[in-house]
Amino acid sequence: NASPERDVALSPTLAAALGVALRAARLSDGAVDPTVGSAVIAAGYDRDFALVAPDGGAVPLAARPVPGWRTIAFDPGRRTVRLPAGVRVDLGATAKALAADLAADAALRAAGGGVLVSLGGDVAMRGEAPAGGWRVQVGEDSTAPLAAGAEAVRAAAGGVATSSTTVRRWRRGGATLHHLIDPRTGLPAGGPWRTVTTAAATCVDANVAATAAIVMGAAAPAWLAAAGVPARLVDRAGRVVRVAGWPEAGADR
Repeated sequence: NASPERDVALSPTLAAALGVALRAARLSDGAVDPTVGSAVIAAGYDRDFALVAPDGGAVPLAARPVPGWRTIAFDPGRRTVRLPAGVRVDLGATAKALAADLAADAALRAAGGGVLVSLGGDVAMRGEAPAGGWRVQVGEDSTAPLAAGAEAVRAAAGGVATSSTTVRRWRRGGATLHHLIDPRTGLPAGGPWRTVTTAAATCVDANVAATAAIVMGAAAPAWLAAAGVPARLVDRAGRVVRVAGWPEAGADR
């Protein structure tokens, strides 16, 4: 981000993370776009979230599309990237899920057996699952304690991920803002869904689908169903929509 308009060499890890982010943009038709960096900062998320003031004065926000992932010139063979001036990359939509996948793969190689890695709502599962599959509690806040009777889903492998506008949020000038940016407007996504949980072959793919669904809004259930991605969507009033075979509450017991 600090070196626009020139080729920048990347470490293998960063190159892999950027490649995953660009793949996410392709798969989601741009709904998950790594060039939202400046929009995230403009909305007020410009430091570690623990340091973001929960309330404050109005911030000047204007609706305009983000630069777009196609403006990124990435050479995976040479592991270089070139950004145009004014483009700021933010890998937040995919990097944590990628870390969960990589950690689960590494643990399985090192120890075998069954592995579950959970990083702030992004869950990766590998190897031999417990009888009946891993039981993953579904919620809006990954830091909340496990609750008896809470809805859960069982999965044997792959990934389960939740994207939500209810946790990483703050108020500016009386308006509630959050960290999930709609690339079409450069503003926090304003669709009907407050939380989306999905299951997929990897944690990255699950997280891409969940984040894209928040951004797509009303079109998300049809998009998820067409892609065959099981999902649980919760709207702003707390109503739950289940698509592509996501089980009913209590089916995990």
